[in-house]
Amino acid sequence: MTIIAAADGSALGNPGPAGWAWYVDENCWAAGGWPESTNNRGELTAVLELLRATAGTGEDLLIQADSQYVINSLTKWRHGWKKRGWRKADGKPVLNDDLMKALDAALAGRTVRFEWVRGHVGHPLNEAADSRARAAATAYQQGRTVSAGPGWPGATGGDGGARGSAAAGAEGSESPAASDDAGVVPGATAARRARLRQDNGMLF
Repeated sequence: MTIIAAADGSALGNPGPAGWAWYVDENCWAAGGWPESTNNRGELTAVLELLRATAGTGEDLLIQADSQYVINSLTKWRHGWKKRGWRKADGKPVLNDDLMKALDAALAGRTVRFEWVRGHVGHPLNEAADSRARAAATAYQQGRTVSAGPGWPGATGGDGGARGSAAAGAEGSESPAASDDAGVVPGATAARRARLRQDNGMLF
């Protein structure tokens, strides 16, 4: 059996209030976000949290995404970056390297395929993931609680969607600054905002 899921991210302002989501069906999805991050970090985090949620299933995984940056990073460029110590061909550090390293570890030993789908054209799974990621970003923008979703059926503790949502402070159980891998930057300085904009660029 192959699990088919969509993963998507959203940022309002880019950088700005941001969200991520993965979606299998109405009973199996998760979302989270941050007061401030970028669209690319949202897209990457959605894939990372999906990989973590499905790690114990033993099933193959097909991830549908509308981000060519994410798909190319993980299928074309990742291994070369890793060999060069997470540096690009020009010697510059890989953008979002913390997430890339975590994704590299999460992909190890897994059978995972990626399928690019065009965003905002009515693709059911993509639209469902996109709407939940955008809702998470909007919730942070408006100071509301993020709807974290049911997560993976039967998952407990840190193994389902709840892990990423809790880390992002979606349920209010942790402050946003407690997020470990998502690039939360409340009260970002001008320099940090510029770095976030650079990290969201298509520079490989």
